[in-house]
Amino acid sequence: MSESTTKRVTSADVARLAGVSRATVSYVLNDTPRQTISAGTRTRVLDAAARLGYSPSAAARTLRTGRSDVVLCLLPDWPIGPEVGSMLGRLSSALTRHGLTLVVHPGNREERPMTELWKAITPAAVIAYTEFSEADITAMRSAGVAIVEAVSRRKGRSLAVPQELVGRRQAEHLTQAGHTRLGFAYPDDERVRFFAEPRLAGVRAACAGLRLPTPVGLTVPLDPAAAAEAVRRWRATGVTAVCAYNDEVALAVLAGVRGEGLTVPDDLAVIGVDDIPPARLADPPLTTVTTDQTVVGAHLAATVVAAISGRAAPDLPAADIVRVVRRVSA
Repeated sequence: MSESTTKRVTSADVARLAGVSRATVSYVLNDTPRQTISAGTRTRVLDAAARLGYSPSAAARTLRTGRSDVVLCLLPDWPIGPEVGSMLGRLSSALTRHGLTLVVHPGNREERPMTELWKAITPAAVIAYTEFSEADITAMRSAGVAIVEAVSRRKGRSLAVPQELVGRRQAEHLTQAGHTRLGFAYPDDERVRFFAEPRLAGVRAACAGLRLPTPVGLTVPLDPAAAAEAVRRWRATGVTAVCAYNDEVALAVLAGVRGEGLTVPDDLAVIGVDDIPPARLADPPLTTVTTDQTVVGAHLAATVVAAISGRAAPDLPAADIVRVVRRVSA
């Protein structure tokens, strides 16, 4: 392989082709403020960079600014299902529009201390869905890293969609349809308790507000026989409709109903969460609750940009983006 095919293009190459100095190339490609560059010169530099396939070195930019354009997102040990995956995809796209790059690290802190992660990357900001220690916060702020706590009990607010609202939407839909005895299908995966507990709390709160009996909560594995047993227990206690933790658990409940020779929604109504593609293909098609992840991603990206800039975070219009998708099952 020849030297010409392996040599990395540099700003000096761009400068030679454009007929300008390397400093001018840097000013144009990094959009440096307070520099007077004519439109013609800017166009020559951009055209030369495009012809050579040149982009500024991320490492050089980090050395110059003291931090990268990376936003590090720290997730707990969650299964990355369709909803979390959709949120991360929308967040990544929204951050890209602000010139930022998303790096996601799933897992727990025992696998690798958080301090090692952010020191290795030197991010512009860190998003965390778990609580930071005061020592972590102090160390990151001292290093100039913006901190975005997606869930923060310390501040008494959450930047994430309140999962209680998701449960409320489920219960409200079922009670408005005339159901007065509800069940809740709880997942058998301990890793998703972060979502499941507040959703169940939302269902309970909606029932309490209507002076209805406390929902009958049962754990439903993704297994037809186990789901059929749960259906039998719900039927024995007078339950006529079930709020499932998510669509996958709801599909298990549908299988359990079929296994008992019953029909949905006549014998048992079912509502899920997430609106995954199989929900619309279920038999019968699954009624579910969905969240507009495009809005969630844009809001979180705006919060990150505000944190980097030292501005107040915008509010999330949660009530407007969580809605019921009405199909046949409930």
